Amino acid sequence: MQQYREIKSRHQDAILFFRMGDFYEMFYEDAEVASRTLGLTLTSRNNGGASEVPLAGVPVKAAGEYLRRLVQHGFRVSICEQTEDPRLAKGIVKREVVETITPGAAYSDALLDGTRNNYLCALSRSGDAIGFAAADLSTGELRLTEASMFDAESVVSRLAPREVIVSRGVSDLDQILRSPAGEEGPLLTERDGWEFDPALGRDLLRQRFQVSSLEAFGIEEKDSVIIGAAGALLRYIDELQPAGTPHLTRPKIERTAGVMPLDEMTRRNLELVESMRGADTSGTLLSVLDKTLTPMGARMLRQWLLAPLVDRARIEARLDAVDALGDTLIRSALREALDGVRDIERLGGKAATGRASPRELGALGDSMGRLPAVHAALERARSAPGGSDAVLLSGHASSWDSCGDLCGEIRSLLVERPPVAIGDEPSIREGVDSALDEWRALRDGGKDGIARIQSEERKRTGISSLKVGYNKVFGYFIEVSNSNSHLVPADYQRRQTLTGAERYVTPSLKEYEERVLTAAESVEDRERELFENLRARVGAQISRLQSVAQAIAELDVLSSLAEVASSEGYVKPELTDGFDLEITAGRHPVVERMMPREKFIPNDLALTRDARVMILTGPNMAGKSTILRQVGLIVLMAQIGSFVPATRARIGVVDRLFTRVGASDNLVRGQSTFMVEMSETSAILHTATGRSLVLLDEIGRGTSTYDGISIAWSVSEHLHDQVGCKTIFATHYHELTQLADSLVAVRNYNVQVREIGDQVLFLHRLEPGGADRSYGIEVGRLAGLPPAVLTRAKELLRVLEAEQIVPRSAHASSPPLAVRAGGDQLALFGPLAHPVVDKLGKMDPNTMTPLQALDVLARLVDEVKSGRES
Repeated sequence: MQQYREIKSRHQDAILFFRMGDFYEMFYEDAEVASRTLGLTLTSRNNGGASEVPLAGVPVKAAGEYLRRLVQHGFRVSICEQTEDPRLAKGIVKREVVETITPGAAYSDALLDGTRNNYLCALSRSGDAIGFAAADLSTGELRLTEASMFDAESVVSRLAPREVIVSRGVSDLDQILRSPAGEEGPLLTERDGWEFDPALGRDLLRQRFQVSSLEAFGIEEKDSVIIGAAGALLRYIDELQPAGTPHLTRPKIERTAGVMPLDEMTRRNLELVESMRGADTSGTLLSVLDKTLTPMGARMLRQWLLAPLVDRARIEARLDAVDALGDTLIRSALREALDGVRDIERLGGKAATGRASPRELGALGDSMGRLPAVHAALERARSAPGGSDAVLLSGHASSWDSCGDLCGEIRSLLVERPPVAIGDEPSIREGVDSALDEWRALRDGGKDGIARIQSEERKRTGISSLKVGYNKVFGYFIEVSNSNSHLVPADYQRRQTLTGAERYVTPSLKEYEERVLTAAESVEDRERELFENLRARVGAQISRLQSVAQAIAELDVLSSLAEVASSEGYVKPELTDGFDLEITAGRHPVVERMMPREKFIPNDLALTRDARVMILTGPNMAGKSTILRQVGLIVLMAQIGSFVPATRARIGVVDRLFTRVGASDNLVRGQSTFMVEMSETSAILHTATGRSLVLLDEIGRGTSTYDGISIAWSVSEHLHDQVGCKTIFATHYHELTQLADSLVAVRNYNVQVREIGDQVLFLHRLEPGGADRSYGIEVGRLAGLPPAVLTRAKELLRVLEAEQIVPRSAHASSPPLAVRAGGDQLALFGPLAHPVVDKLGKMDPNTMTPLQALDVLARLVDEVKSGRES
């Protein structure tokens, strides 16, 4: 217990799994927490005095499941192992913490999702700059980047870290780390502020990676905030993994200028990797594009979707590779070779850190055995027409490493189907090691050995009924019946007396017994020694394995995109550095999968500098939101290097994509639906540039009609005049169609419907011009509202439609004009002031002749008409 308390004092923030024989024991508060969380029986043990210490334990062989449950509940678990053989120990067995497992520092498959990275991330702040250092210990990846305070949330969401390290007491990063309502956020770990010091971080990075200058990694002096985060991250990792992390790669610096930041609302509204229903991936763009065959490919595709490129050369390199894999035979050969390749990246990481089991090392060898076939398919693609133009394919083919030496060594040493652990079944092939073969022969030759000894003893003693046997209590014995006891030699030693016989042992039989009983242990020890030497040799080649894994991942993603493009009828987009966005017969990649292909209505769209703002009107259920999302997804797909669902697409590369569709609140952050809407709109107006694409749906619907129209009108003018970006604004405020009369680059479009009697047919077709109705009552009828409600709604609509609000553009010289028509109306908006109304109020009809009254009326009508025209 003294040993336990001393070790626990150094790991107070973790549950300590204290190895005692075949169990991990937990004491005191750890035991009480574990018993509640895991449903364990809480017992106690005497502490050498009167006090009883709470105790709970789990079997070592079943510890994996208990670890998974604790880590998923957000606990840290320190594994304290026996570091010497208990048989050889003098006094208390030495114990040390060999690793601490946290949500961000895990290697076990039970704690990892093969389709996504498991990042441990450190954040450092300097002014408005946020430095990020992210490591995936399961793969060895180390990434560094910097972002502004505004874009930091998009980086966190893209990395989706399981654990985040921040300086203790820093509270202004909370907004970045908050998760959307209903989603579990990362585990927050606070560290002392000095650990984020850039000078210390610089020294630690140089020492860790044996370089004299960080410029070798592309890290510059100005990157101090990144260096500080990296230093804190590496220091924390060293504490969690005292045995070291030799598989951690050299840091990869990622400049945010090369990728498109995607904010939370855009990721959510476009349903890129998670649906609006939660973490489910069904109905997402990822579910459509993910035909990957390897875990590395699945992780990389997810990364691509959350980080579209803005460099046209890099985008076109991916598109050319997808194009080259359009040949069905070549693509099928490559995908057949990839099928069956296991997670080389994580298996290699386990080998490098001494965690790989015989079965996992065997899987690594089998995966490497498929690499020559991948290379052959790659060469075939490169030699095909147009294949040499695909620089990504050519680059991988010319630098390919099939790791034949590693594969051969693994396959020659391990059996064809290795067990999960040493000792369960044979792990090492016969003929590999002569000493191992001898011990196996002795262990497995028990029956033959007994028969041989029995035959020798019968011949020596002349007792034909003599038997040699074995039981677990007495071991090996020689049994002689009482009638032959006078023939027993002098060297026989009596072991057990039976009813009609005696059992004996001899010195030679004792020696044989000792050899046989130690043979099984010797076999296990020798197998473990041979296996660990093999694992160390393979782990030493981790950089090769990581390079191969990255190449496999990229080929897998490219072939997946080519497969989807072929099966779904996608086309290669034309990327330009210009402004224009032109899509012919565009389709929604997810929605079209949910209905028969011939049922989905494709649409054309063009946004140019002279027609860069589209006011999109139309009834409910006509598909305005689908069109908005469709455009956003097509642009995003093109900029990750994918073909797109259209018959033609010419896309000017955008630097930012903003998509605000639908309404939602955030009660956790104390924000109403309208507040969330205004916050998201504000973010767009402050961040969008002339190269951005903004897709808006229903701005201003969460407040009064006057307020809503005023905000929507002003936002549209700002995007047109000040930002100058490509914009599609879907709205039920039909009054906004008047913007086209005063703003030169605004165009009106609507989603077509057809009325047949009392029925409304939604055609889902985009056409020029504005809509004048929303058909909300018809949608209510389709939803099943009672007939009486629908009838009353129509009556009220006829009254309310008499109210017209006609705002004037900010470009017009006259102030906003409000006209009120109709007789018996509901006064929804209060009295409306107007010059004509004022003049009428000053006239006395009793003093006017009929001719004078007609003249006044004519002049007032002309004034109203001239006011509308101006």
